[in-house]
Amino acid sequence: MAAVTLIAIEEHWMLPELTSALEAMPARLRDESLAFNEMGDNRRRLEDMSAGRLAEMDAQGIDVSILALTPPGAQPLPPGDAVRLSRTANDIAASAVGNHPTRFRSLSTLPMSAPERVAAELERAESLGHVGTMVYGRSGDLFLDDPVYDDFFSAAAHLGQPVFIHPQLPSSALRDASYRGFDPMTNLALATFGWGWHLDAATAALRLIIRGTFDRHPDLRIVLGHWGEMLLFWLDRADSLSRIAGLQRSVSDYIRSNFFITTSGMLNPALLNHALSVTSVDRLIFSTDYPFQKPTREEIGSFLGRFASDEDRRKFSSENASALFRLGLA
Repeated sequence: MAAVTLIAIEEHWMLPELTSALEAMPARLRDESLAFNEMGDNRRRLEDMSAGRLAEMDAQGIDVSILALTPPGAQPLPPGDAVRLSRTANDIAASAVGNHPTRFRSLSTLPMSAPERVAAELERAESLGHVGTMVYGRSGDLFLDDPVYDDFFSAAAHLGQPVFIHPQLPSSALRDASYRGFDPMTNLALATFGWGWHLDAATAALRLIIRGTFDRHPDLRIVLGHWGEMLLFWLDRADSLSRIAGLQRSVSDYIRSNFFITTSGMLNPALLNHALSVTSVDRLIFSTDYPFQKPTREEIGSFLGRFASDEDRRKFSSENASALFRLGLA
């Protein structure tokens, strides 16, 4: 198997000032999934955007990491704090890229609780060198498909900034309805990595399609982690929404033309085979979901060996990411 360049696009970092602001929020609004950032040595790894992270990339064989602020970003914060800390995060991430320009790129953080400020910060972040942005499916009571965000999606399409929709903790009402009744940690796990996170992100993406977002902005590009957050496995049923919602195309057609899918460190050949059955290799991108997944160099190499050709392997490992985020690296 020929050697390949390896670009990982969902590699998290953490801004201590933002963490403090999130932890200071009222208990009813606090995101309990912040606890995952404190497990093991995650905090150290999240805050390190220099030698330690580069050493781990070298150990895994990763050439370039695209940095993205760890969940829940700035979205839960009040508008003023969200604007201020999004700007700070974007400045710091841009500085990290500037310090290691051959190893890092970055996705911006946006003040989604201040919808009227989002497009402007995306434009500012793009001018700093951010290659895309990471958002979540909901900010307070506002869904990502709310018309107040249409200027943001218009700007993202115009600027060529891919939008990564990352999972987030479901709302309190939804957690009460579906994700409680066990001990506190099991409740949280069920609502996050065990199920709720992924259903939440898939629903956000599906709502964007139903809202006609891609009919208005055909050049908009969306990225979903975790093998498409369940959507790839339910397209036969989701396609039935197209006629009812009056869409121009089937849901699966929007998925194949406007969405890119990452592995998020889930290097399972069965998931790869299914993804290739419903979309093309041109839409698949490598990521590790650092530091929450820790695939070794050997595990990554074994997974890359599952591709049918060197050409497909190069697409997945670097060429798709380089083209989507306009990196000029592959």
